[in-house]
Amino acid sequence: MMQSYDLTIVGGGMVGLTLAASLADTPLSIALIESSEASVLTKEPASRVSAISYASKQILENLNAWQNLNSERITAYNSMQVWEKDSFGKIEFDAQQVEFPELGYIIENDHIQSALLSCVQKQKNVAFYSPDHISNIAVGDGEAWITLNSGKTLTSKLVTAADGANSWLRNKVDVPLTRWDYNHHALVATVKTDLAHEHCARQIFTPDGPLAFLPLFEKDLCSIVWSVPPEKALQLKGLSELEFNKQLTRTFDNRLGMCEVQGARFSFPLTMRYARDFAKHRIALIGDAAHTIHPLAGQGVNLGLLDAVSLGQIISENIEAGKDIGLHDNLRFFERWRKTEAVQMIASMELLKQLFQGDNPVQKTLRDIALVFADKVYPLKKQFIKQAMGLSGELPEIAKQS
Repeated sequence: MMQSYDLTIVGGGMVGLTLAASLADTPLSIALIESSEASVLTKEPASRVSAISYASKQILENLNAWQNLNSERITAYNSMQVWEKDSFGKIEFDAQQVEFPELGYIIENDHIQSALLSCVQKQKNVAFYSPDHISNIAVGDGEAWITLNSGKTLTSKLVTAADGANSWLRNKVDVPLTRWDYNHHALVATVKTDLAHEHCARQIFTPDGPLAFLPLFEKDLCSIVWSVPPEKALQLKGLSELEFNKQLTRTFDNRLGMCEVQGARFSFPLTMRYARDFAKHRIALIGDAAHTIHPLAGQGVNLGLLDAVSLGQIISENIEAGKDIGLHDNLRFFERWRKTEAVQMIASMELLKQLFQGDNPVQKTLRDIALVFADKVYPLKKQFIKQAMGLSGELPEIAKQS
């Protein structure tokens, strides 16, 4: 028997769940398709974490998801230190400089997803198809027809791709993609340090690439994101724990004393992706399905959450105006809005990456001077802080300060 829905969300990760939660108080019928079983939360720290901006916290609070998080697994950071290895260039940020208690929050991805899932499971307007996959989709004038691996069939006025960087739906509906390889892999792991992190996020730029230490829920635990060339990532993964700890400590200038890796090391390739269309007739793209960026500023998840609630806002406005939520004309504002924000973020990340790439002495001196200049010029520094906190740009209503 075919089921009909107003909205179908493909992907039940953080971004897809955020979209569903943002539409809890609407008359929409929603189908949510997710290929994986829900993650089981463990006491051990997860290897994948996100730096949640102040704007993203506002979103999660307003969706009643923040309250579902275990407060003991939320690590607020109130300062940031950024410096270049073997150089005088550095900049420091402090929440007090913008009269906020924190700059952001480090939270494990599984915990964010679980908190959002708890909200969405209570919604009467959401039907879950999980674990299940789409096997086919056909887009017509008035609706899209979806066939699942399980044999179930659905129709939907709007289908949203929230199924990640390698989106099946984006590829199936032939959305062109601009992409380039950053020629880096991100190595992620949890490490224990001799010195306490003191709720400070730290990042060092090295000739190989940036290395970030993100504070976790215990005073001597950090999550690292080490961006290096692919062959270097392979070499680092193959080292013994003792040798890896030595290299990591040296690379990080021994800022937190001796480092000791906890558990497995994982790596994944870094690629910039930018969908040429964020919306088509009956189709919308959000999160990594629409764009992926370099993790050096930790803004990928925040950008995706903003996509989700922005689309939710436009859908709600279209419903109130009695408009068809799946017509491309009614999605154009969302597309222009989020493409503009994504392009600006992609350009900023590329500029940062190019600025800190290589160890040419002249280039190195110039960027060190630029870092020191930015550190001393308060209005410029304040703007950097507000951008990192997600408080600049055109924000959806749910992300604004209450």
